[in-house]
Amino acid sequence: MLRQPLILAVLFLFALPLAAQDDISPERKRAIDSLAMEKVRDLSRYISIIGSKETPFSEGNRVIDRAVELFADGSEIGVSSLYREEIQYFGVRRYFERLMALNYDRVTIKWYNIQYISDLELQPDGRYVGVITIYQRFEGVTDDGLKYMDTTKKDITVYVERKETQISGRVIEFWDVLLGDIRVVETLP
Repeated sequence: MLRQPLILAVLFLFALPLAAQDDISPERKRAIDSLAMEKVRDLSRYISIIGSKETPFSEGNRVIDRAVELFADGSEIGVSSLYREEIQYFGVRRYFERLMALNYDRVTIKWYNIQYISDLELQPDGRYVGVITIYQRFEGVTDDGLKYMDTTKKDITVYVERKETQISGRVIEFWDVLLGDIRVVETLP
């Protein structure tokens, strides 16, 4: 798969000297924004695969492992319904396990209108934080004709932080993008 070379290329793109650099240059910011959007699009694909009833159990679990890697530790994902006012939040792995176990015979989940709504802002801990908004269209159908559909607007927190890796004995610093909480903003029919 081409993922490993892509990841290494991104690491080297971000691995310019960072020690004295607190601000992100416009070029690097564009690259980081692009990587964040790519991770959100990957998450969208993973959610479609995990939620699909045609995905074999073992493949679903493999995709869950990949999806969890996109998130910062302790992140939560919100779940809403047209039939209840409260929004429930689950840890990332638990959310994906529940998604895979939904009691529908067919599930279709599509994300659209993915866009940044807040620019990256430097935090006191040295990380940058931004927000990406998506719209999620969910449709679940049972074989006996029961159908549930909704559209949910969600905000995804994006963290950009410095990390280190060792390549050929050399320590390389780079900027990495991790997804954080996914908060439900509104749920519509």
